[in-house]
Amino acid sequence: MKSTKLALLLFLFVSMGAFAQQEEPTKPEATEFYEPVPPVVTPGKNGSAPSDAIVLFDGSNLDAWESTRGEGGAAPWTINKDGSMTVANRTGDIRTKQSFGDVQLHIEWSSPKKVMGSNQSRANSGVFLQERYEVQVLDNNDNPTYVNGQVGSIYKQAIPLAMASVPTGEWNSYDIIYHAPKFDALGRVTKKGTITVLHNGVLIQDHHKILGTTEYIGWPKNIRHGKAPIRLQDHGDNSRVSYRNIWVREL
Repeated sequence: MKSTKLALLLFLFVSMGAFAQQEEPTKPEATEFYEPVPPVVTPGKNGSAPSDAIVLFDGSNLDAWESTRGEGGAAPWTINKDGSMTVANRTGDIRTKQSFGDVQLHIEWSSPKKVMGSNQSRANSGVFLQERYEVQVLDNNDNPTYVNGQVGSIYKQAIPLAMASVPTGEWNSYDIIYHAPKFDALGRVTKKGTITVLHNGVLIQDHHKILGTTEYIGWPKNIRHGKAPIRLQDHGDNSRVSYRNIWVREL
């Protein structure tokens, strides 16, 4: 996928340079290109994974995941009969065994039908890109909180453009396009990372430039890193958030 993208970028760069040096074409075929040919990807149906995706959770097992406590080990969350998994409170976060850089991530989540708690203590979890940058999961239906910590926020960094949640207990979807930050040899950011999020098909984060790591207290930090796992949060507080149908495409 990356080699195809680089080839396309190189082609466009060379083509643009050529355009600047040539007279404008007078025939349509002069501006029609046939290479490089993009790869064929078969779309999934109803949110299922496309043909080139890595399936991280399909309801059958947690083999792609591990505990974040100690030296890892089996992911301790619960698999349900409906093909979802539920946060096992106070057992800790889980993360993918595989590390990722730039990705397209699809993930579905639901809060418990029975409302418990309020503010940040109601169905609180989070999706962490590269274990550092959190897209907030929260039941905000009739449950106001600080807006840079509400559902769909880049936690403590970016307020969502809209609150697009379905009713409590129903299934939400996040479709996330993530580009990792770039660092030089001294650890300085040379290109900020970005996150775009669609919540139930509604654009709520539009190419947000990441300020740094997600911090509960203090300012975001920028520390050089490479590829890293995707992490799902056990926030405690009887959050009981469930997840299903998780897949990723490397970009």
